[in-house]
Amino acid sequence: MTQPHIMLVDGMALLFRSYHATAPMNQFFRKKDGTPTNGVQGFARHVLSAQSIMNPTHLAICWDMGSQTFRNDLFEGYKAHRPEPPEEMKPQFDLARQISDLIGWKSFGQVGMEADDTIGSLVEKWKSDAKITVISGDKDLLQLLNPNTTIALTKKGYSEYNPYTIERFEEEYAIAPERFADVKAFMGDSGDGYPGVKGIGPKTALQLIQKYGTVEGVLASIDELTPGQRKKIEADEEMLKLSLQLARIKTDLMIETTVDELALPTWNEEKFERLMAEEYSLVVRHITSLMR
Repeated sequence: MTQPHIMLVDGMALLFRSYHATAPMNQFFRKKDGTPTNGVQGFARHVLSAQSIMNPTHLAICWDMGSQTFRNDLFEGYKAHRPEPPEEMKPQFDLARQISDLIGWKSFGQVGMEADDTIGSLVEKWKSDAKITVISGDKDLLQLLNPNTTIALTKKGYSEYNPYTIERFEEEYAIAPERFADVKAFMGDSGDGYPGVKGIGPKTALQLIQKYGTVEGVLASIDELTPGQRKKIEADEEMLKLSLQLARIKTDLMIETTVDELALPTWNEEKFERLMAEEYSLVVRHITSLMR
């Protein structure tokens, strides 16, 4: 029996990417009531384009559910430097989910968790029973790679991707994918606002994990390190351990769904008429041709 091919989409990543691609030119594509739709239009077009390229049989969109997560409880500075979303962006969060539902894409997200954690848990749920392709721009997701899962990182426009398989990752990094979080724990992540170990950059972080396997392995062998490395790690040991918790994607969320519920929607004229109803016509006018 042929395994299903599930495409998991980082909805928030594509929504923000699409918004910022057009907002600098003031191309907001507003509805009659003034609501901007540029991010939503680009998001939907991106998903449809990915669908035509990756040819999945099933699809799910994963969302952040608010700006506060368990990582903020662990570390007050987590993503604290990120500005509030622009006013033109805020109404598009709900609109993107509405359009997803209207098209027939199943959406997932849990309060207190990030989209990455939902993606990680769905990968864990089906990694033995399906081929999985993850669409995102976030390299943190590389830690989820396994023999049945590909991480397709957005590259350019709607059609160019930088795909990673487990074979490619292991060839480039010479560590197991799940150890990528350990590398991030040492080097930190300026985008997410946690520092890791000050003075330990990406190259040294990777070398340490290649040699000692894990953060715990490095700490157990700290006497073997150079005096400079030992001093830096001992000074930031607690932050190192905390950074590892922040970097690890959760894979144990309870998500009640079946593969069948993710089956791609079928289309007929009635569905197209509903999609092109007055409320949504402006949102979908540039993307309906991709569905036919």
